[in-house]
Amino acid sequence: MSTLIVAEHDNADLKPATLNAVTAAGQLPGETHILIAGAGCDAAAAAAAKIAGVDKVLKADDAAYAHGLAENLAPLVVKLAAGYSHVISAATTFGKNVMPRAAALLDVQQISDISGVESVDTFVRPIYAGNALATVKSRDPIKVITVRTTAFDAVAPSGGSATVERVAAPPDSGLSAFVSREVSKSERPELTAAKIIVSGGRGMGSGENFTRVLEPLADSLGAAMGASRAAVDAGFVPNDWQVGQTGKIVAPDLYVAVGISGAIQHLAGMKDSRVIVAINKDEEAPIFQVADYGIVGDLFQIVPTLVDELKK
Repeated sequence: MSTLIVAEHDNADLKPATLNAVTAAGQLPGETHILIAGAGCDAAAAAAAKIAGVDKVLKADDAAYAHGLAENLAPLVVKLAAGYSHVISAATTFGKNVMPRAAALLDVQQISDISGVESVDTFVRPIYAGNALATVKSRDPIKVITVRTTAFDAVAPSGGSATVERVAAPPDSGLSAFVSREVSKSERPELTAAKIIVSGGRGMGSGENFTRVLEPLADSLGAAMGASRAAVDAGFVPNDWQVGQTGKIVAPDLYVAVGISGAIQHLAGMKDSRVIVAINKDEEAPIFQVADYGIVGDLFQIVPTLVDELKK
């Protein structure tokens, strides 16, 4: 009985979410192996081999995997899955893209977004936007699982000495082709890996106010920028800033919610944050029910004052 982790990487570096998936895999019996599928991915495979708790790295180096297309990755996962009791990936955009297709090809039900491991066949996962927890038992011979990264601490990225084994790659499926990728670049930390996040909601009023009011606060704190779905839908900020059930799940050390009322779908994406600070003019706003510190007042006065204090 062993576990295979499908790693997310850019052929050079592993994405931090993989370290959380390793922690989840470590709670299952047997060895933990990591699949690195990419093109020119020697550096990513070497990094995976150093992760504490990893016993073996499987490297599939082929042009078909250069861009992480699920249509090509899923058949490889299915081919390798026969030797494992569990196949795991982080519940990121990557994992949510590849793993359901692999589960369908294996004719098993995926166990999504788990937050706890009870036993080899029993897992805990949030439902109803995180307001309840379901304990799920699977009878499938191979458990295909995605892991809520905020529920598991990351393992150390060093200290391991796993072997690297090359595996043969199935041919390109021909079902999809990579056309182009537009990547937004920012000097700020990546949202899902940031220690501090400053998020704005509908109360910001406009995208210009995000730039004028929130960016100075984020710069002062060295924080990533986030937003509620309402702010994204209004066109204030890009959709890759969205935090929530339909956006990104985050759990930073500090989450500052500015002008966010606290809809259930937003709370589902950030309520595991270690410290939550809410700034809102509505003292009845649901966000105050989960906040550790709440400030009731006009954000356009409070935030600049806070920035001035941080500069002292």
